[in-house]
Amino acid sequence: MPGIHHVTAIAGDPAKNFNFYTRDLGLRFVKKTVNFDDPSTYHFYFGDATGSPGTILTFFVWPKAVAGSRGGGEVHQTAFRVPVSSLDYWTKRLAERGVACQAMETRFSERILPFSDPDGMRLMLVGVVGAESEPAWNNDDIPQEHAIRGFHGATLVLDSTEKTGAILTDVLGFREVGREGTLIRFAASGESKGCLIDLQEKKGIARGHQGLGSVHHIAFRAVNDAEQAVMVGKLISGHQRHPTEQKDRNYFRSIYFREPGGVLFEIATDIPGFAVDESVETLGRNLKLPSFLEARRSEIERVLPALEA
Repeated sequence: MPGIHHVTAIAGDPAKNFNFYTRDLGLRFVKKTVNFDDPSTYHFYFGDATGSPGTILTFFVWPKAVAGSRGGGEVHQTAFRVPVSSLDYWTKRLAERGVACQAMETRFSERILPFSDPDGMRLMLVGVVGAESEPAWNNDDIPQEHAIRGFHGATLVLDSTEKTGAILTDVLGFREVGREGTLIRFAASGESKGCLIDLQEKKGIARGHQGLGSVHHIAFRAVNDAEQAVMVGKLISGHQRHPTEQKDRNYFRSIYFREPGGVLFEIATDIPGFAVDESVETLGRNLKLPSFLEARRSEIERVLPALEA
């Protein structure tokens, strides 16, 4: 199924990040691991009960990072889906927990509640008709009828949208479904979670600089290696992109490329999933390392801050 696989952002304080997403937003802590390229720092994964594609928000936890600056070539907003009737519940809940929300808005006839996480990452809750019938993770605090159902989509701000839109439609399985003001909406077929990408064109906008609160990259789904290889072929032959070689991320296999507007895109396989190294029942409880780092476990555990998970 086409759509968003995961979104990866940058956080500073691991405890604040963990508490906000598991306790304030009620997501499941799916995986506690490290940045494979910098194993002295955490890589957190949050999602639904199994970490299914379309629900996974991940963070590179870099305590020494400075705040990012907004600009072009970035994912500006990441949207979660909730039942339409739950928006009032979430407005009250976030206010009680000291999370500043912006005024409710309407986009493409959907009501949205914008807010930010402790590092300034811009988020939205979108009231979606029919979302109440979708499965949701139960954290024993947020009533299940109000729980987040996964991603709704993401908004990219670009100097120009034409070439990016062509990759979304020709390679990634989206189609244009609407325009509203400066926004162009693309939807993936056949999957409700993570099915929307909004492109906003702002001619002449300066490039953003990544840091705390920035989205590092956005990943799109490939069912398996074969489908991913077909996408890579289209990127090279039809769009003059130059993806990386495939990288094994333990829970999926990935290729990366810069789309024409500058956003780092990833194509990640749905397989093998997050239960490859621990049971579904115990996801997120223990620090999991890739095999090539296991020999350094004691060293890695000494430098990582303790985390109550």
